[in-house]
Amino acid sequence: MRPKLGDSVVVITGASSGIGRATARALAEHGASVVLAARSEQSLRETAEECEDAGGRALAVPTDVSDKEAVQDLARQAADRFGRIDVWVNNAGVMAYGYFEQIPDETYRQVIETNLFGSINGARAALPYFREQRSGVLINVSSLWGRMFSPYVSAYTTSKFGVRTFSESLREALAEEEGIEVCTILPQSVDTPIFCHAANYSGRSAKPVPPIADPGRVVKAILRCIEHPQREVSVGFVGHLEAIIQETMPGPFNWLAPYVMRWAAFSSEPAESKPGNIFEPMPEWNQVTGGWRSERKTVLRYAALAGGVALPPLLAYWIIRRRGRIQT
Repeated sequence: MRPKLGDSVVVITGASSGIGRATARALAEHGASVVLAARSEQSLRETAEECEDAGGRALAVPTDVSDKEAVQDLARQAADRFGRIDVWVNNAGVMAYGYFEQIPDETYRQVIETNLFGSINGARAALPYFREQRSGVLINVSSLWGRMFSPYVSAYTTSKFGVRTFSESLREALAEEEGIEVCTILPQSVDTPIFCHAANYSGRSAKPVPPIADPGRVVKAILRCIEHPQREVSVGFVGHLEAIIQETMPGPFNWLAPYVMRWAAFSSEPAESKPGNIFEPMPEWNQVTGGWRSERKTVLRYAALAGGVALPPLLAYWIIRRRGRIQT
């Protein structure tokens, strides 16, 4: 039988900032035991203190999720300290901006190593404990970009597509193993420091594509999956809308998306090329939010995205059909 939320032992990767840190705090408030993993020991210690102050138990284990042996050791330390592992949240992620040929090969590779192989390494570490217990929930944090694409963050989208399909494949492989669940979370843009941490070779300053969700919305989805596992959960209405448009009208969407992305994902300010936190952590940005949201602009951002992404493809599709260039 799966333990209640407050009695659970939960491993969270990417716990030094953003969604991971917010999830750890929320679980601690329910009384859960959390095992915190990220590369920055300083930030993990701070998160562990926050969790203990909130009423939970916490263990900080500095870990690079792209290192399989380090992730195996993370699982061992979690089980040794708390006796079991009930939930494993694969959340660690990094991002790099720029066209494919602008991003150095080693940077491109490391994004995929962290985001995709980090999740694979986490699954390999968690599953033996789940099987021994005959229960466990594996939660893989993908992204809206696990359904879509962008020429400006192709390493990120490739990795998040991979996380989503890996989750699907693993879920099918475990279908007959009662008690083990695999869930995938697909958030739209979230107000976290990942955009500050990101590598950037585009020549322009990057920003999240609006509308920007509060991390708490993703945390709620993760907690719901712990208590009531679901196959796949999208966070954010606009993410659903964009996915529907791409699937139903791929031609207009694919034509328009790069223009919208160029407007929405970059500012007019130039930016020097930088590797961000791809290879080394940046503790100075390790906090829950990135300061991207503004209540005054929230409604306008939703309206802008709906108008900029949804209506033009619909209009283009209608015009093309009117001209007889699409046969149905």
